[in-house]
Amino acid sequence: MAMAVAHHRESSSGSSINKHLDPGKYVRYTAEQVEALERVYAECPKPSSLRRQQLIRECPILSNIEPKQIKVWFQNRRCREKQRKESSRLQTVNRKLSAMNKLLMEENDRLQKQVSQLVCENGYMRQQLHTVNASAATDASCDSVVTTPQQSMRDASNPAGLLSIAEETLAEFLSKATGTAVDWVQMPGMKPGPDSVGIFAISQSCSGVAARACGLVSLEPTKIAEILKDRPSWFRECRNLEVFTMFPAGNGGTIELVYTQTYAPTTLAPARDFWTLRYTTTLENGSLVVCERSLSGSGAGPSAAAAAQFVRAEMLPSGYLIRPCEGGGSIIHIVDHLNLEAWSVPEVLRPLYESSKVIAQKMTIAALRYIRQIAQETSGEVVYGLGRQPAVLRTFSQRLSRGFNDAINGFNDDGWSIMNCDGAEDVIIAINSSKSLSSTSNPANALSFLGGVLCAKASMLLQNVPPAVLVRFLREHRSEWADFNVDAYSAASLKAGTYAYPGMRPTRFTGSQIIMPLGHTIEHEELLEVIRLEGHSLVQEDAFLSRDIHLLQICSGIDENAVGACSELVFAPIDEMFPDDAPLLPSGFRIIPLDSKPSDTQDSVTTNRTLDLTSSLEVGPATNNAAGDAPSQNTRSVLTIAFQFPFDSNLQDNVATMARQYVRSVISSVQRVAMAISPSGLSPTVGTKLSPGSPEALTLAHWICQSYSYHLGAELLRSESLGGDSVLKNLWQHQDAILCCSLKSLPVFIFANQAGLDMLETTLVALQDITLDKIFDESGRKALCSDFAKLMQQGFAYLPAGICMSTMGRHVSYEQAVAWKVLAADDESTVHCLAFSFVNWSFV
Repeated sequence: MAMAVAHHRESSSGSSINKHLDPGKYVRYTAEQVEALERVYAECPKPSSLRRQQLIRECPILSNIEPKQIKVWFQNRRCREKQRKESSRLQTVNRKLSAMNKLLMEENDRLQKQVSQLVCENGYMRQQLHTVNASAATDASCDSVVTTPQQSMRDASNPAGLLSIAEETLAEFLSKATGTAVDWVQMPGMKPGPDSVGIFAISQSCSGVAARACGLVSLEPTKIAEILKDRPSWFRECRNLEVFTMFPAGNGGTIELVYTQTYAPTTLAPARDFWTLRYTTTLENGSLVVCERSLSGSGAGPSAAAAAQFVRAEMLPSGYLIRPCEGGGSIIHIVDHLNLEAWSVPEVLRPLYESSKVIAQKMTIAALRYIRQIAQETSGEVVYGLGRQPAVLRTFSQRLSRGFNDAINGFNDDGWSIMNCDGAEDVIIAINSSKSLSSTSNPANALSFLGGVLCAKASMLLQNVPPAVLVRFLREHRSEWADFNVDAYSAASLKAGTYAYPGMRPTRFTGSQIIMPLGHTIEHEELLEVIRLEGHSLVQEDAFLSRDIHLLQICSGIDENAVGACSELVFAPIDEMFPDDAPLLPSGFRIIPLDSKPSDTQDSVTTNRTLDLTSSLEVGPATNNAAGDAPSQNTRSVLTIAFQFPFDSNLQDNVATMARQYVRSVISSVQRVAMAISPSGLSPTVGTKLSPGSPEALTLAHWICQSYSYHLGAELLRSESLGGDSVLKNLWQHQDAILCCSLKSLPVFIFANQAGLDMLETTLVALQDITLDKIFDESGRKALCSDFAKLMQQGFAYLPAGICMSTMGRHVSYEQAVAWKVLAADDESTVHCLAFSFVNWSFV
């Protein structure tokens, strides 16, 4: 029998297990013993497993080995396995870092070449400043940056000519991806670093708008190319992509003639389409390239009837360079270079079509993020809730986005037609009598409507309103703008196939909105969630029936630091146990920021009748600035609203009237909210008392602190003696949640510091709609009622530890609450409001 096939030397490094063994003793195992130990370890790797002990006792070949020695063998076996796993992980990380370092070095070389080129051009321009040929030289240098395919267009009718165009496209694309053909500058707010998705840049002083991205992705090049070529799967504005012709290029590559349709992001501009040549090939160094460019103008491509609602845009040489990395993964370079024909849109919207930041956010960055999302899902790094597969959730998000875009654009070939619109209406009503809701997975479950679907939509301009803040408010405070009965109507129509008119079965909204997350993208730029709205019937015979409504919702663009990002809130009613092929009828909001220009004036909004909806929004800021205040940041954005309603043919006019009134009501609510959160001015209806910087808030802060000291004999703020506005600042930043409520029969909150807003998960705007009784649970309300008499008599009261409720339905625990009367400084007999301080609160 072969001996000494495995050796083990016991260590005396201080281990509680090893210290009982002889440090110098060698333990020799036979091959059969090692094999037996490996079998036991494979079945029971845990050290405290009773099954392991049973297996060891049942194995005669291990009977002559001391239990301590077996225990140490298993301990070292686990250590070796951990070392192997850690070594494998470090090797993977090292390969990624090496690939990223290579990418950064190449980027550094490209930037150095760009600097050298700029230095040479600068010197040349200095020499030409005193000559009459300066302008001609400038034009020539600009023409050399991006060439046009007009010369090769003459040969586009035959395969040889197309191959010539393809090779020309490849050369120009590579010069943009890795060379200096375009003057790239770093994308604002997207700094490269270890946690960054990639390196992003936008064009500067070139024809059209262009963006560039490069990064490391843990997928093979062929898989990445397959994903990116399927543009509708990741580009939300892509309506359709059709390959008309495909033939081999003779060098192992393929040439395709592609027709692409994209959605218009608002109701104020026509959609775009492209007629392009797409060239896929492999370079000598093993890199895979997919490059694309427009073939001609509006005269080429599909029939004119198919493109009647589109403006033909131009794609300059763009594409993807995908290089394999050693050990797996790929380095990818993405370039998007477009001419979106900004002349065809209203003047106020042209910044949207002339911004490289917008192209970068919605195309270039979106493509790289999507690939990384797929890579993480493939590796199992992403786990979603409610047992849904990532691909299914991704399909839901895409269907919501596509349905919302279909509603905004209302293409004729989808069956949409405008209903009684004379051009003067602020809200557009569109009818689709052939609409049926279905999914690609199971068309047999399509839900067809007897009458069809009606869409009420409008667009308006917002002044000095952060899109991310507005979308967050609309998401978290649905009761501020939505009508529960309208949601109930849409939900009932989809669920039961009934077309009852709203109001036939009155329902009351309880105010409770519960958000249940389903999934999110890797950087949380988009959230997918289910919303449950709790309702109770007002009809006696239906009192015990559930009137809850469930909505499937996507929310994106809630990061205020993202430059050029679009913010959206899109939702659709669903059944409580919605299947993977549930029918969806999306509605919602889209807010797109516009690059501000010094020459922009408020008079430019009169170029479109729909933009008149914002006239009330712009009066406040203009008046304030005229009065001599510091000029506010002139930021503008376009808000597009679209709501869809199923209807029966007999109720078309009724539903149309309801839809128009409802959308106008939503617009009014959004305007009120937008004015309240705008940093440049507040709505008189909301009042400036909600602003932390207003004189009223400063006065109230002094009253709160003085009353606390008067009633409790202690100081609420240590720095109160500093005086001035530091009192309000310290109160606003106080760690305890401080809230004030009115003394009405139903007390409502009128002020809260930052901690108080965080505890209630609300904003200053929505604070006035929250009553005191809503935040306490049953025991908390009883404690408050029992101590209320003491509070009013002696001026303060201590409430025991308890649980309260945020506006999002989450439980919040607190160790103690203090309540006291807030007295007016000029009249101590007048109680202005009640104040509460919640100590050491936290979410349960």
